[in-house]
Amino acid sequence: MLGRMLLWASERKRVERFLTQGRLTSPVVERFVAGARLDDAIEAIRRLNEDGIGGILDLLGEGVTDPAGAAQAFDEYLESIKRIDETGIDTTVAIKLTQLGLAFDKGQCIDYVRRLGAEAQAIGTYVEIDMEQSAYVDDTLDVYRLLKADFDDLRLAMQAYLRRTPVDLEAMSDLRPKVRLVKGAYAEPEEIALQKRKEIDNQFRFITEWLFDRGDDPGIATHDSRLILYARAAALERNLDRTSFEIQMLYGVRHDLQRELAREGHRVRCYVPFGSAWYPYLMRRLAERPANLRFFLRAVVGR
Repeated sequence: MLGRMLLWASERKRVERFLTQGRLTSPVVERFVAGARLDDAIEAIRRLNEDGIGGILDLLGEGVTDPAGAAQAFDEYLESIKRIDETGIDTTVAIKLTQLGLAFDKGQCIDYVRRLGAEAQAIGTYVEIDMEQSAYVDDTLDVYRLLKADFDDLRLAMQAYLRRTPVDLEAMSDLRPKVRLVKGAYAEPEEIALQKRKEIDNQFRFITEWLFDRGDDPGIATHDSRLILYARAAALERNLDRTSFEIQMLYGVRHDLQRELAREGHRVRCYVPFGSAWYPYLMRRLAERPANLRFFLRAVVGR
């Protein structure tokens, strides 16, 4: 119930204004967001690389409603790729299609993604497409299917809590999709998304198996040790080693576990957000784990 309230709050501008106008939340923001500037994220990823952990560079922001905003986001993504090349850090680039105009100009959005994919490929990395609210799933799948032929390393996030996800994956089986499997963190109604943790976890396990059998280089994005162990067991059942899949986690969450997994020989990546549009992202992170919420409340009351 509390998690759903936080997801509801993530979409309310009045709550956003209250929390972003002061400094009460700054300790929480600093924990889960690398900083306001690209250089902050670059430095955070450099430190992760020293621990054997790769990065996933994430420019915060979504739901752009005008061409100028989409063009600005595209330019910022291009600058990110340029800086990756200059610094030599190990990171991929996560993109949100609504940030690139998906909601009002799908063709231009596709062109932006194609150009970003080419730039990333030229420097030896690749693009990861984030999955957003359920209203954008069909268009996001269209973009992925169209561009996968040109960019075999293109990775797509898929949300385990959406009831439709197993069917969507089956429809893409001919592509052997490269997927980042996440639980899902948007406020969706019961008819669209599973609500109970047990149901979501069960579907996460089912999709994990599917990705090992019919996908390419699965990305298992979770902080849940049980689901990580399940992925390890699924790999072993198929005579695959620990490098046969990637474990992905969030910046500021269980970094000790990230280091431990990397030391054990797993491929680990950390999703590193940066920028000023942190509010929706932060509220979804708080909704995911009670421990995050306790940290937030301690910061607000100054304890």
